Amino acid sequence: MDRDRPRRVGVPEVILGEGKTVDHLLEILRHVHRSGMGALVSRPTGAQRRALARAARDGLPSRELASGRLLRLEGPLGVSYRAGVVAVVTAGTSDVPLAEEARAILEELGIKVVWANDVGVAGLHRLLRALRRLERAGPEVYLVFAGREGALPTVVAGMVHAPVVGIPTSVGYGRGGQGEAALNAMLQSCAPLAVVNIDAAVPAALFAAQRFARPAPSGRRTGRRGP
Repeated sequence: MDRDRPRRVGVPEVILGEGKTVDHLLEILRHVHRSGMGALVSRPTGAQRRALARAARDGLPSRELASGRLLRLEGPLGVSYRAGVVAVVTAGTSDVPLAEEARAILEELGIKVVWANDVGVAGLHRLLRALRRLERAGPEVYLVFAGREGALPTVVAGMVHAPVVGIPTSVGYGRGGQGEAALNAMLQSCAPLAVVNIDAAVPAALFAAQRFARPAPSGRRTGRRGP
């Protein structure tokens, strides 16, 4: 296990559940728990969630976040963050499950989240009202989720005075469906916009969180000690 990750790069341990057997995931989490640390599990399967619920009764404490799309192994995450605000914005209600992943991670790290849902380009009048409300909270980063034609992040990036991260979602069908058109559109943005992969809510949340990470106690972020 990379126990030095929180100190080195300012993000907590996140374990991908997808692709692991239940036994492998339990073994990893027991190892983390014995070390006195906590962790996040992304994309847990139904079998993994059920196994963790049983294991919680046997001394491996965990809970579900974002309607089960994340699991939280209880214990310190080993990262300290200053106070800050992130705006999470969705183009449509179909983007909400992924946006909830990002929201849950940020809130677990103690970062305040302000939220606007269903404000895509099909109704720009809704976006203008939402941005006025969000800006009053002073967000330092905007995470903007959009599927289909993926236009919303570019629009937001042209209107706010803070970095914007576009997260293309696998919403849409036909040619360019499943997030492909949204990804390509965001990569062609004429406004300053950072873009992550399709459905990459977890990397987007961690990227935003790094803005608020306090320096490691040693003042260094490398994993090496000594010369």
